[in-house]
Amino acid sequence: MKRVLFVCLGNICRSPLAEGLFTQKLIEKGLQSKYKVDSAGTSDYHIGELPDERTRENAEQNGLKLNHRGRQFSIDDFRHFDLIVTMDQSNLEKVLSQCRNKNDAAKVILMRHYESDQSLKNTDVPDPYYGGEKGFQNVYDILDRTTENLLEELER
Repeated sequence: MKRVLFVCLGNICRSPLAEGLFTQKLIEKGLQSKYKVDSAGTSDYHIGELPDERTRENAEQNGLKLNHRGRQFSIDDFRHFDLIVTMDQSNLEKVLSQCRNKNDAAKVILMRHYESDQSLKNTDVPDPYYGGEKGFQNVYDILDRTTENLLEELER
């Protein structure tokens, strides 16, 4: 079983959406038994909360229901996951700062590493929290594309 963890700051916008999209793709392809998927935040701001209402509304408009409850990234996640996918450089650095060894560090990567367009590769997934509806749709589109590319890579 492959174990994938998506990480952002508060675990209420980007990472639960990435988790939901990736899980939906697994179900559509009949691969859900091959993967364990979760998400977490590097901060403790929203532990136990549902994703941001705007994220949930945007996801539902795109045919996806989110029910994840926020949790904080833990050093134990290095033991429990094979791949830790961060949404931006800041959270990548926060996760890497908790690595105990090179094996931990080798598991950590940026979400947009999975962009097909080289000009977008390894850039940040923007945080839509302080933006409007257009920002949430932009993040949805980015994560829809990059989770698909991630799954294709993992299945190769």
